[in-house]
Amino acid sequence: MIIKDNIFKAHVDRELELPLSSSLIKAGFPSPADDFVDLKLDLNRELIKNPSATFFARVSGSSMIGDGVNDGDLLLIDRSIEPNCGSMAVCFLDGEFTLKRVDKRGDKIFLVPSNKDFNEIEVNQEDQFIIWGVVKYIIKKV
Repeated sequence: MIIKDNIFKAHVDRELELPLSSSLIKAGFPSPADDFVDLKLDLNRELIKNPSATFFARVSGSSMIGDGVNDGDLLLIDRSIEPNCGSMAVCFLDGEFTLKRVDKRGDKIFLVPSNKDFNEIEVNQEDQFIIWGVVKYIIKKV
């Protein structure tokens, strides 16, 4: 799964408060909705913990569909987070961005897709490689 050419910086210079219902939305049996909304939610404060290191990017491809990442989804990427084994990360490999899970086995690093139609990639010493940022959120259009 390749990240499209455009990577966008997160802009948090103003609050983005939206109404938030004080009751939970049940995914089972329906219940009456509140007659009024009494809370506010700022998506910038909720989603972006490190503004100077946060970026958005759209994905292209299907190598991560097993993790629920589809073509056209929007990623929120935090470059200040240290990746762990198994982190979903945007990686820069030999001149291209790619989205994979990072796996370390011994002294080797592998980039692992979640679609069985794709092979994992072993990162070699001669590869130009960096883990560019860790995916914090996947934003989908339904």
